[in-house]
Amino acid sequence: MRIVVMGAGGVGGYVGGRLAQAGMDVTLIARGDHLAALRENGLIIETPEGVTRLPDIRACEDPADAGPADLVLFTVKLTDAEKAAAMLPPLMGEDTRILTLQNGIDSKTILERHVGAGRVAAGIIYIAAYIKAPGIIYHPGGVHRAVADSMKGDAVMAELFGLSDSLSGLDILPDDSPEQLVWGKFVNLSAFSGVTCIARSPIGRVYETPDTLNFFRALLEENVSIGRAEGLSFANDFPEQSIEFFRQQPYEQKSSMLTDLEAGKPLELPWLSGRICALGDARKIDVPANRAVVAALAPFVRGDPSRN
Repeated sequence: MRIVVMGAGGVGGYVGGRLAQAGMDVTLIARGDHLAALRENGLIIETPEGVTRLPDIRACEDPADAGPADLVLFTVKLTDAEKAAAMLPPLMGEDTRILTLQNGIDSKTILERHVGAGRVAAGIIYIAAYIKAPGIIYHPGGVHRAVADSMKGDAVMAELFGLSDSLSGLDILPDDSPEQLVWGKFVNLSAFSGVTCIARSPIGRVYETPDTLNFFRALLEENVSIGRAEGLSFANDFPEQSIEFFRQQPYEQKSSMLTDLEAGKPLELPWLSGRICALGDARKIDVPANRAVVAALAPFVRGDPSRN
C-alpha cells in the first residue's frame, strides 16, 4: 500500500512513522527545517518506551513529487486545510482514498469540495504527539488510537484496518457511524483544548484545581447540548465519562492548541469553541463557557509572528 501523509507534524509524523515501521511505502509531506531533517536523518519517534529510527523514510514538500497514492492521510492543521486540500489532485488515482484525522467537524466537507464525494473517510485520533525538534516526533505516552469510517467495506480502508495487528504503538479501528464518531471527539477535544489553553496548563493541573475542573465540565456539558441539538446521540453521563477518560492521560499532556498557543502559532479556535458558539447562535442555545474561551483566546487566534 502506497501511503502519503499530508501534514507530517506531530500526529501525521507519528502515524506515518508507525505505518512505515510496519513495512508500508510511506511518503511524508513536510516543509522547512522539519523537511530538511527528515531528508538528512530520516524520522525519529521518541516515547517513554524507547526510540524508533526510520532513516530511509521518504519526505518531500510538493505532493506532485510523491505521485498517486492508495491512501492519503490528511493531518494538516485546520488553519491550513483549504490550502492543503487544493494540493491533493496529484496524489489522486482512480481508487485513492483520503482519511482525514483532523480536529473539528468540518474536514470531510472541506476535502470533498476539492476531490469529490465518496473518496473521503472521516476519522479521529486520540494521541499526544508533537515535533520535539526537526525530524523528531515525541509521544509522551497514553492512548494512541485512531478510528475511521469503514466506508462499507471499501477495499483500501479494509487493507488499512488489516494492518492493525502488525502496528507498534498505534491502533487503527473501523467504525460504521462516522458522524457520531467525529462529533464524539469534537465534543471532547473542544473542551480539552479550551480548558488547557485558557488555564495555560496541562490536563494534570486542571484536575488538581477544582474550579478549573468544573469549567472543563461546563464546556463538556455545553458541547453535548449542541451535539444533541444537531441530532447526535450522547449518553446522559457522557461528560463524566469524558472526564474519567482524560483523568487517565499523562499529567503533562497538553492539547495541540495549547502547544500552538505557547509557540505563537495560529490556533484552531474558530473550528473548536468558535464552532460551538456559532452553532449555539444558530440554535439559540447559550454557551457561556465556550464564549469565555473564545473571548480569552481571540487576541492569539492568528498567532504571534514575533515568536516564530
